Amino acid sequence: MNALKYIELDYFELCNGKKLNLRLSYQNFGQPIGKSPVILINHALTGNSCVTGKQGWWNDVVGKGKVIDTDVYAVLAFNCPGNGYGGIEELFVDDYKDFTARDIARIFSEGLNRLRIHSLYAIIGASVGGGVTWELAALRPNLAEYVVPIATDWKSTDWVIGNCYIQDEILSHSSQPLFDARMHAMTFYRTPESFAAKFKREKQGKDAFKIEAWLAHHGEKLENRFQLSAYKMMNQILKTIDITKGRGSFTEVARQITSHIHIITINSDLLFKSEENWNTFVELKSVKENVTIGELKSSDGHDAFLIEHQQLTKLLKPVFSLKQEHYDDHTSSYIRNW
Repeated sequence: MNALKYIELDYFELCNGKKLNLRLSYQNFGQPIGKSPVILINHALTGNSCVTGKQGWWNDVVGKGKVIDTDVYAVLAFNCPGNGYGGIEELFVDDYKDFTARDIARIFSEGLNRLRIHSLYAIIGASVGGGVTWELAALRPNLAEYVVPIATDWKSTDWVIGNCYIQDEILSHSSQPLFDARMHAMTFYRTPESFAAKFKREKQGKDAFKIEAWLAHHGEKLENRFQLSAYKMMNQILKTIDITKGRGSFTEVARQITSHIHIITINSDLLFKSEENWNTFVELKSVKENVTIGELKSSDGHDAFLIEHQQLTKLLKPVFSLKQEHYDDHTSSYIRNW
């Protein structure tokens, strides 16, 4: 059931008017599509559609008996075109700057149409996947009952754009681009406090500090499992999140979204700052009643959504712990739509 599957999108038109032949890959887990409430999970920068199972990157959150329970839900995950997991990354070596986060949302939306999925129980995503989640909610404001953006925001701030620019420069000019870009990225995925607690300025061997060895390890690890073109593509998507472009103000766009929006922020996040998320929440509450926010407490920064699973589970439970009568009603509605 969860083998990689493909949807051919011929002459798909991007927001800039360019047309490309795309192959959208995806996996589904848990219950069959068409018979249970569907949850769409949008992966983070170096993630992919394999959200659970032997190679699953979010096994502590998705699976049998987990908060996103595959005994209850049909879980769907697309691969961002060019992320290297669908086997077509070479198509985007020169075209990656043509793509935006909104294009990815539009591609995913077409994928849902091809799968005859017209309503979702929830859309959830973290980091750049959360940005795509925002974009999809703005694109199809009646699509999902719940929208759950984690460690992200509805726009890429100047801080995010600036770091993405540095990342692209490293990826384009370094002699060891994946290694160097990943080392740089890890410094804003974590925090000074987490580094201090973990490494304590200790040496590893005669000359190297433990922090240096740790950064080098992460650089080497990514080199062994990721593609340069995929890193460039996903970094471009992260840089271009903006649900307001060509649509008006944030509140004008947000008031159209009928979904319950459940924001999860991280108090120590240095990439998508917690203050930005709280400002977003306050703006949303001025135009929508069905908005909630939860804050994950951690010294580990942006990566805490991959580390603090117990806290994250507690913050997700209000959305994903369906009462039986709600489950039955939603399933009946979903099958009718199918």
